[in-house]
Amino acid sequence: MASARLSTVVLDAPDAHALAGFYLRLLGYVVRAEERDWVLIGPPGGGTALSFQTEPAYVPPVWPAPAPGGRRMMLHLDIEVDDLASETARALAEGATLAAHQPQTDVRVLLDPAGHPFCLWTRQEE
Repeated sequence: MASARLSTVVLDAPDAHALAGFYLRLLGYVVRAEERDWVLIGPPGGGTALSFQTEPAYVPPVWPAPAPGGRRMMLHLDIEVDDLASETARALAEGATLAAHQPQTDVRVLLDPAGHPFCLWTRQEE
């Protein structure tokens, strides 16, 4: 068995603390550690965390990519929710914006305050 474990995903932002605050409110996470230009948040009971790093030269990703070879997103977060409509409204109230392109009916693509795409989705009954 591998001894390596994914501990966190780090997102660059113009202000690490501001973006961490957005995800704290959205996910109900807690601050695990912080420095002047870096914040680590995670679920209160443990589990995979998110980190935010201030990057003065930050440029938001583009989604969907406008043309082959152009600037695009490198990753996005998928967040499962029970009620897509109410959680979308809550994310918008917290500072997210709805992406112009919505490719699926059971998923809402949003952009966090720094422009990173993330998806809210609901599990479909089979």
